[in-house]
Amino acid sequence: MFEFKKTSQLLRRRTFVRAVVAGLVVVFFLGLLVGRLWYLQVVRYEGLAARADQNRIAIVPLPPRRGEVLDRNGEVLARNYRDYTLTVTPAQVEGSMEDMLEELSSLIYVSPREQRRFLKAVRQNSRYAEILLRNSLNEIEASWFAAHSFKFPGVLLQARWVREYPQGEAAAHVIGYVGRISEGDTEQLEEEGRLGNYRGTSIIGKKGIEKTWEEVLHGQTGIEEVEVTASGRPVRVLNRVDPIPGADLQLSIDIELQKVAEAQFANRRGALVAIEPKTGEVLAFVSAPSFDPNLFVDGIDVENWRKLNESPDHPLINRPLFGTYPIGSTYKPFVALAALELEKRTATERMYDPGYFEFGGQRFRNAGGAVYGTTDMHRALVVSSDTYFYSLGPEIGVDALHDFSKQFGFGQITGIDLEGERRGILPSREWKRNAYKKPSQQRWYAGETISVAVGQGYNSFTLLQLAQATSVLANNGIYMTPHIVREVIDSATGTSTATVTEPSHIIPLKQENIDVVKNALVEVTRSGTARRAFGDAPYQAAGKTGTAQVFSLRGAKYNASAIDERLRDHALFMAYAPADDPQIAIGLIVENAGWGATIAAPVARSVFDYWLVDRGKLNK
Repeated sequence: MFEFKKTSQLLRRRTFVRAVVAGLVVVFFLGLLVGRLWYLQVVRYEGLAARADQNRIAIVPLPPRRGEVLDRNGEVLARNYRDYTLTVTPAQVEGSMEDMLEELSSLIYVSPREQRRFLKAVRQNSRYAEILLRNSLNEIEASWFAAHSFKFPGVLLQARWVREYPQGEAAAHVIGYVGRISEGDTEQLEEEGRLGNYRGTSIIGKKGIEKTWEEVLHGQTGIEEVEVTASGRPVRVLNRVDPIPGADLQLSIDIELQKVAEAQFANRRGALVAIEPKTGEVLAFVSAPSFDPNLFVDGIDVENWRKLNESPDHPLINRPLFGTYPIGSTYKPFVALAALELEKRTATERMYDPGYFEFGGQRFRNAGGAVYGTTDMHRALVVSSDTYFYSLGPEIGVDALHDFSKQFGFGQITGIDLEGERRGILPSREWKRNAYKKPSQQRWYAGETISVAVGQGYNSFTLLQLAQATSVLANNGIYMTPHIVREVIDSATGTSTATVTEPSHIIPLKQENIDVVKNALVEVTRSGTARRAFGDAPYQAAGKTGTAQVFSLRGAKYNASAIDERLRDHALFMAYAPADDPQIAIGLIVENAGWGATIAAPVARSVFDYWLVDRGKLNK
């Protein structure tokens, strides 16, 4: 009995101890819980409340409408239209991607190519990234999917702005195109601090005006704060900041003049730039052949890319901006003006032209072996005497000619509002020292200036530079920066802001010297090398023909029919009209076409006729 009581007391004592320990443990953990609650709800309240709010609020970017591009008369060159896309967030898709695609394809057609591209993108991107599955859904397809969207978690129907170029190939190198934002684009935007403005946007300007004026055209992205459920389904909009559309751009280009100019090239390769001398506005900007910019908007397909990229005619190259050429005799008016301004020769001074100029034991011959006899500056320009200008080269000197010509834009960046402009080569002694490594190659020889004086040799200019120099000459030395965008139109207010209003600089020229050259250029179209093209024109034009060698004949006689077509001479022409009140200046080249007088001058005549006669500019 005693032992039983002793055992009972021992058990009660142990039970009590256990109860106390258990109670202490409970109190301890309850204290931890209370302490944690106090810490979270008092100490961390503000931070956690903000995070919780963020968890229930989704920030949705609202991409802006891209600005439109218009020609000088309001014709639309680039615009936007609405269509629908299907995007997929892989993390939200139930089941496999293949099963989802199979079920979806029974409702909406998704081509095998689109499916392959989508599955490839799924493998390459985060599971939480929105990936494009199908674009350009029509209204019926969009409404059909919307009615069955509950069957496809993670698949989102979205409306978007799509870029369109209604003029097709016309002025494609001017307008350019947009394309999908690449990794390189993203890196550049991030470096420039502009990436945030492209949230929700999938395209960016790639070429032409679309790229140069990207920041103006793009606009400002808006945002929408949307309350969502735990599953991500939107409940209501809490706040909205509307996007600001991009500004519209009115170009100086006249699209009808552009089409007339492009038609003159037919199946030929070449370039043409037409400028209004008094303003610097580019009226036409032709690079032939051209391409359809609509092919690039949603990513060009392999077949079309191969056709464009592998074409021997290189339609993707912007010839007026990027192509550099010797410009032949179209350089002679500027050489003549340099001789007058630098007082190396007077306009009335005569020399005998026996058909060649001899220097250092070498004979430099006139084109076609022509002999012009006694010649002054006026006659030399009218008949295009090479001998006369050969003789001017050593008298002027390469450095003096360089310094004079660069004022007109030769060998310089003209400042046009297009990206990718090349400087070309306006040779000088300094240029040659920097261009070559061997000391023997760095030396400038007097004989080299002879070829330079007739637009050959090291000379290599863009057609934009030739057109700009012609425009400056027509404008008596007043340099208006050439520009494509005429006005920027604010999308909110409709107010327009002109881009170029004042001259860049004025070349100090004597009017009597300008008149000597201009009078000779008028006579070129009356009785000189361009008389056949302009003999019956209802206006007076002034111009100069040119023919430039593609490769050296090394003394052999030129025979076009015996030479590969792409090695034949280039045909060039520079001109302005009307001569007494220039409203249009032009520089053009038809590649490998032969004589400028027979091929290039008629192209200019067609452009002048349309602008001055058909458009009635002569009456204004």
